[in-house]
Amino acid sequence: MSGGIQKFEVRSRVREELIDISRQVNAAIRASGVSSGLCTVFIPHTTAAVTINENADPDVPRDLVHAFRRAIPNEGFRHGEGNSDAHAKATLVGNSETIIVEDGMPLLGTWQGVFFCEFDGPRTRKVWVKVTPG
Repeated sequence: MSGGIQKFEVRSRVREELIDISRQVNAAIRASGVSSGLCTVFIPHTTAAVTINENADPDVPRDLVHAFRRAIPNEGFRHGEGNSDAHAKATLVGNSETIIVEDGMPLLGTWQGVFFCEFDGPRTRKVWVKVTPG
């Protein structure tokens, strides 16, 4: 199944949180059968995102959520659904990450992990992973 799209779901519990999806991304890389190439993690939602950051200290994801809330408070927007702050946060963080794959493993730094960023939960969300040989 070299290069196929792997899909999985993430369920958030609160409005804003970062969820470590490193294990699922690693599984998708293994399932692809690709030994060397690029892994794209894509979030097909307008109020969610994906980022790579420290996954050794659980305070880091909590601190990032706090920083996002301070940087973009949910106030002064015109969008009727009341979630414009979530759209802005998702735009700043981004809907995809590209990871180098070597020997069938993601090349991440010692402390790095892949995080799904929920900005408008709780919800069940989709994550798409495409591993391309090369």
